[in-house]
Amino acid sequence: MSALVVVFDYSLKFMGVKIPFPFFPTWRFDLDGVPIVIALMVYGPYSSFVTCAVAFVAILARSGQVVSASMKALAEFATILGMIPFYRVRSGRSRVVAMGSGVLSRALIMITANLAMWPLFFKSLESALVFVPFSALFNGIAGTISIFGGYLIYEAIARRAPNLMSNIDTE
Repeated sequence: MSALVVVFDYSLKFMGVKIPFPFFPTWRFDLDGVPIVIALMVYGPYSSFVTCAVAFVAILARSGQVVSASMKALAEFATILGMIPFYRVRSGRSRVVAMGSGVLSRALIMITANLAMWPLFFKSLESALVFVPFSALFNGIAGTISIFGGYLIYEAIARRAPNLMSNIDTE
């Protein structure tokens, strides 16, 4: 899964597939979080955390931007953190709770991280506060893309190749 996150990041970056957020075009939607969610679903939290770290290193190596790479890794980590209490439960309702929890966790953690970082760039907390609703919207959409994409691929693999999922504890 860690290699898949690197492939996604580099491929989408160089193919120009990353979609800019209309309100703040330097923020871009991508699919880097999908393999991280798949790592959580297939191998568990530790694997997804390692995959987040690999994403950080890959983004840092590609861009050289420590803050951007850190924020992306933190966003994906926050998504996984919110999903952990619910990801193993197989009911449809629990899946919705896991998705909602992951998106909410991501939005709250990234709002906090942005409020900590933005005054360094904008020179005032008031300017940073203007971007809070945009940060919540962006991270809500990005988290939904990661989680929904991860679940779709996981379910497709589980249905078509259940022997690959033999290491998963089914409850």
